[in-house]
Amino acid sequence: MSLMDAPAYDPRRDNRNRNLLIAGGVFLVLAIVLTLGGYLLGHGWLFSNLGAEHKVNNFFDALEAKDYSKAFGIYNNDADWQQHPEKYSGYPLKRFTEDWTIDSPVKGPIVSHHVDISKTDGSGNFGTGIIVAVRVNGDHKLFMYVTRADGTMTWPAPHELRYGSDN
Repeated sequence: MSLMDAPAYDPRRDNRNRNLLIAGGVFLVLAIVLTLGGYLLGHGWLFSNLGAEHKVNNFFDALEAKDYSKAFGIYNNDADWQQHPEKYSGYPLKRFTEDWTIDSPVKGPIVSHHVDISKTDGSGNFGTGIIVAVRVNGDHKLFMYVTRADGTMTWPAPHELRYGSDN
């Protein structure tokens, strides 16, 4: 093919190619911002910890509302736990309620909370669990652990996070 046999100029093709390059660049920048933004803001790579933060927030909402049955279901990741309470005979609702009322880590009723930050914990890119830091009743920091594999929660978490005025 010689220069004289070149195809005619097609502005639609050029526009399409330009738009694909722009879209690819925007996608790349957005992916970088989401990846790093989630990590820097304390919500995990690509905001992967938001689900665990939401679960912990719902758990404390139920505790504030004194709905210990619902909180127990969230804690064990089993909304239908009442259909098979024998599964939880090692840690029954009665003991759970005592742990979050009489023996509460904040030494009193839980009346307010705020999920502050979360970090992945364990092995692998996204860890085997998530530690969620919660500020309860304004000044008490609690660290809840959410297991990625089964969605259950544990308190206290195996590690405490340093953040805010701790640094």
